[in-house]
Amino acid sequence: MSLSQAQKKAFRSIGHYLNPVVTVSENGVSDNLLAELGRALNDHELIKVKLALPERDDRTAMLEELINDSQAELVQSIGKTALLYRPNPKGNPKLSNIKRFENHHGRR
Repeated sequence: MSLSQAQKKAFRSIGHYLNPVVTVSENGVSDNLLAELGRALNDHELIKVKLALPERDDRTAMLEELINDSQAELVQSIGKTALLYRPNPKGNPKLSNIKRFENHHGRR
C-alpha cells in the first residue's frame, strides 16, 4: 500500500481537524497500546497519534515500530504528532474519518 501525493494531501487536510486518539508515552509500545491503535485504525482509518517523547530520535524509532506493528502508512509527521492511515474496506461510514469527510463535503 502506497499513497499517492494527492491522497496524502487530501488526508492531511482531513487530519488537520482531528485530535490525537492514541498517545504513546515513554513506557513504549505495549500489547494494550497496539490493541488500541488497531481498534482506532479499524474504526477511523485515518488517525492522529501523539508521541509524548522528548527526544526526536526516540519518537522516530517509536513511530517506525508503530507503523510496522499496525501495518499503517505514515501520512505526515510534525513534531510530536503523526497522522496514520490504514484502509478498512468494511469500515463503518459513521466512524471512518475519511468517509465522514467525503459525505460531509460531497466528495466521492
